[in-house]
Amino acid sequence: MSEKILLVDDEEEFVKALGERMRNRGMNVSETTSPSEAIKKVESESFDAVILDLQMPEMDGLEALAALKKKQPELQIILLTGHATVEKGIEAMKLGAMDLVEKPADLKTLTEKIKKAQAKKMILVEKKTEERIKSIIGGKGW
Repeated sequence: MSEKILLVDDEEEFVKALGERMRNRGMNVSETTSPSEAIKKVESESFDAVILDLQMPEMDGLEALAALKKKQPELQIILLTGHATVEKGIEAMKLGAMDLVEKPADLKTLTEKIKKAQAKKMILVEKKTEERIKSIIGGKGW
């Protein structure tokens, strides 16, 4: 099954180049340079992972992370940064980021993290569905 990815970075050339490299590896990739557009896309589509830049002019990556997780708590978000700090990394993990990768991102490493994100999301969705089924069955008097 092909991974469905959303790339979010304010550097348009970077997004296009990374998106193309991921497509060449068989991934289904959507791209945006706008965190607010990414939030809208997450409301209408399902993604296995979001690759999100930490520093963007429109909206801070941590702010975007919090908004994305609020919309879809099971969403797996991998932050990209050229300016990693331990504090930002810790804050990102507390907000629900799956991982933090420094730019320039090694595509092999990023691909491995995306595959892990896809597997983790599938487990979370299955668990949520199972809980919903149990609650439906438990609520019936049969």
